[in-house]
Amino acid sequence: MDRQFKIMDTASTPTAKKSFIARAFNTSVLEKSRMAWVDYLRGIAIILVVYRHSFIGIERSNIAVPSILQNANLMFYSFRMPLFFILSGVFVNASIGRKSFGKLVYSKFELLIYPYFIWATIQITLQLLLSKYTNAERTPLDYLAIFYEPQALDQFWYLPALFNCTIVYLILKVKLHVPAWAQIIIGIGLNMLGPQLKAISMIADWMNFYIYFALGDLCSSLFFREGSQRFFKNPYTLLALTPVFVATELWYLHRLHGTGVLLFEYLAIAIIGCFCMIVLAFRLQSWDILRWLRVVGFHSLFIYVIHVLVTSFTRMILTKFLGIHSPEILLVCCIFFGVTVPIIFYNLLVKDGPLWFLFTPRKPVKKTAAQPPVATAG
Repeated sequence: MDRQFKIMDTASTPTAKKSFIARAFNTSVLEKSRMAWVDYLRGIAIILVVYRHSFIGIERSNIAVPSILQNANLMFYSFRMPLFFILSGVFVNASIGRKSFGKLVYSKFELLIYPYFIWATIQITLQLLLSKYTNAERTPLDYLAIFYEPQALDQFWYLPALFNCTIVYLILKVKLHVPAWAQIIIGIGLNMLGPQLKAISMIADWMNFYIYFALGDLCSSLFFREGSQRFFKNPYTLLALTPVFVATELWYLHRLHGTGVLLFEYLAIAIIGCFCMIVLAFRLQSWDILRWLRVVGFHSLFIYVIHVLVTSFTRMILTKFLGIHSPEILLVCCIFFGVTVPIIFYNLLVKDGPLWFLFTPRKPVKKTAAQPPVATAG
């Protein structure tokens, strides 16, 4: 998630309308020399996350949801979060090469834990104040859950889970020199142990996903080799994998509705799903289409943190005040605003704006005109 972007010079755009859109969505990221497949991949994953939480919110509002939307939610769940951990593992070596161990740990605290405390507190407070309109059952005791039970706080469990996973992995890799293949074995053991400790999700969550982080690091070199990239970008690779992906997801759905999914069975299903999404991301980069996905992917962290508040507010307006109860309309609207509003909010009010403290403890330094300003997120 470490990334840099230049602040766009709005005076260079020919019209006020274009200038606003460019600033609100930070479209300058499309002009940078970035690995487009990474942003495509993040974009796909974060939209699936918003889909799930929008769906759950609609379902908890006692609105009947078609079975096809329910099944889609279940199938997406099989790989979307493992995908985030794999992608984080892919870049762990690059992070180690840029920073000392101490600075790396602190940077992860700034990127993940600081916004976790800030936004979990904000979300709980708003849910308490608006309890008459929301379907979240909150009490003041939920503030304590921030420290030990993030699973109870909607989407926020991911941030401490990724932080804890990263720190443990770095200690073993940097301090104890545990090789990547051995980390996989450790990850399998932690994956088996995690469900036994689910009563304390601050501990169990990172254990459940450690293996995917380790897998990302183990396979990281593959994503940057010319030969591997040719394979990923080959349209026939995507064509061959598509039926495998569909069959795997249908099997996953069948097992969920039947005897349940075994641990190693789920691992295989999740890895296949992640690999297929990675190949799709490389193909989108080659086709250079759906470029808005890259903008969404670049802002994935901010979307993740804010989207539940936005989707809840959207659902409340549509159902309580406009009388709209169509699950399809609600889902589309919640996803659209759940993705776009956090991007606009971040770029107009947070990044170099008055609300900078919502995502970082350090106020961004204003750059002089002689030196093009560069802001770092992560």
